[in-house]
Amino acid sequence: MIGIIDVGGGLRGVYGAGVFDCCMDNDLYFGYCLGVSAGSANQLSYVSGQRGRNYRFYLEYTFRRDYMSIYNLIRKGSYLDLEYIYGALTNEDGEDPFDFDAAMASDKILKSVTLNALTGETVYFDSRTDLKRNDYYFTKTSSCMPLVCKPYMVDGVPYFDGGIADPVPIRKAFDDGCDKVALILTKPRDFIRDPAKDTRSAKLLSRKYPMAAVALADRARRYNEGVALAREYEAQGKAIIIAPDSIEGMHTLTKSKKILKKLYIKGYEDAKQLREFTSNQYRPVSS
Repeated sequence: MIGIIDVGGGLRGVYGAGVFDCCMDNDLYFGYCLGVSAGSANQLSYVSGQRGRNYRFYLEYTFRRDYMSIYNLIRKGSYLDLEYIYGALTNEDGEDPFDFDAAMASDKILKSVTLNALTGETVYFDSRTDLKRNDYYFTKTSSCMPLVCKPYMVDGVPYFDGGIADPVPIRKAFDDGCDKVALILTKPRDFIRDPAKDTRSAKLLSRKYPMAAVALADRARRYNEGVALAREYEAQGKAIIIAPDSIEGMHTLTKSKKILKKLYIKGYEDAKQLREFTSNQYRPVSS
């Protein structure tokens, strides 16, 4: 089984949107999909076969006050309104509905990563049990950025972004039975995450969610180790890393249509490497 992981990264996730549109245009098939944060949303549209849907979410809806704004932060306590983007827009009666029936009919395994904000434990939601019509906590929890958003509640349990739980879950993909894995990063492959910013943010988060703060403070180490492990697998021919050569000055919440379009195109072009990877012609590359 060949798997694909999308690590997300806020609006940098548009790079992954380009990757998946290229996959759909070229009938590139992955039997296992594991998404982190915005990467989990990208994979919903891939599994349902809705080519171009993710592009609209990044290039159109991002600029609406109802989705991402200081207005939301003041009025609702969250800069990102996850109920708007993954509810009002995404539900079957929404403006850009997710094709739930197509996703359920797919034979692809689809999982998302999130963090239990009380215990600091990593949780992997599975679409076969956790993807429910018009109730997409599967993605809302994984995309709930701490400090930017209030934790997302499911059955009384608060959850935060998958990026602080398992930022590069390549070990999980192989543990789940993948033989080969394509890893989508949204920063250059040689990027080393600095823990300083996470440490500062963790101090603020610790006031209400001390165990989540511990996970946040440790994110840089786990990200860097995850990428290093992916490079080892890549050298063995078991993985391929798809990553932009530059993020064009893009940060997690940078609203720039020009940069978003550039990253989408980069993702689309870089994804062409996957044709060889999904065939029997792939040869290991030097890390």
